[in-house]
Amino acid sequence: MGFFLETLFGGLMAGMLYSLVALGFVLIFKASGVFNFAQGAMVLFAALAMARFSEWVPHWLGLQSKFLANTIAFALAAACMFVLAWAVERLVLRHLVNQEGVTLLMATLGITYFLDGLGQTLFGSDIYPIDVGMPKDPLLLFENTFPGGIMVNQEDLIATVVAALLVSLLSLFFQKTSTGRALRAVADDHQAAQSIGIPLARIWVIVWCVAGITALVAGVIWGSKLGVQFSLATVALRALPVIILGGLTSVPGAIIGGLIIGVGEKLSEVYLGPFVGGGIEIWFAYVLALVFLLFRPQGLFGEKIIDRV
Repeated sequence: MGFFLETLFGGLMAGMLYSLVALGFVLIFKASGVFNFAQGAMVLFAALAMARFSEWVPHWLGLQSKFLANTIAFALAAACMFVLAWAVERLVLRHLVNQEGVTLLMATLGITYFLDGLGQTLFGSDIYPIDVGMPKDPLLLFENTFPGGIMVNQEDLIATVVAALLVSLLSLFFQKTSTGRALRAVADDHQAAQSIGIPLARIWVIVWCVAGITALVAGVIWGSKLGVQFSLATVALRALPVIILGGLTSVPGAIIGGLIIGVGEKLSEVYLGPFVGGGIEIWFAYVLALVFLLFRPQGLFGEKIIDRV
């Protein structure tokens, strides 16, 4: 039982990190109605900015405190994501208002390759560490309840708490604020939203800024675990099954979908892996997503699309 709970907790913590990446897709889709292929590149760009600024800031300002240097580096990386959001709206989205969805989709593909090149130009292309002071030693919990206790990685635990707080704040933002309601209106119909006085340009800047901060937090967490390298952009591919399960228009769906995928990967790796061979954790999520596409394509919390003729 103890081993099962240890595997379960590991899956839940991994699932929250998947949810954090998937949340960026949901935010952009809810505001613009387009699937943002650039989300993985945004995670990589934000992680590169954080890694390099945390290296440069102590030399620039002569700081000895790692916490203060990391705080300033995070603020500078966030500022970069704000500038990026403004530039995307000013140079790309503003000229594509009321265009077909495939046009916006291709625009995000262009943004992806642009960010990949810009990240290498500004910050380099080596592997960079991110050290934000999260402990990496495991914890032993419930030693008196289960033989040997339950081993939990402290870094994963802290990252899960941070991800859960951010997701909760964003859920409240969408449900309880006038800006959140305006975001949903813009996603439903650009022209109708403009006709009732919703400033489309401001809304798009806001949502890309929020998605940028989400990408930054995800990049810091994944960069701390894996190091900042260009394969980090592929972490967005791990979030695709999450949004298929949860629904592309649902913030709570991104959370539940991430938890299902995280737990499913861990349990399948441990209990099914010996029977079907290694690597099941790589393809299990995609097979599960395929099943959902066949029987419930809108996801668990997605909105059903009904066409009346």
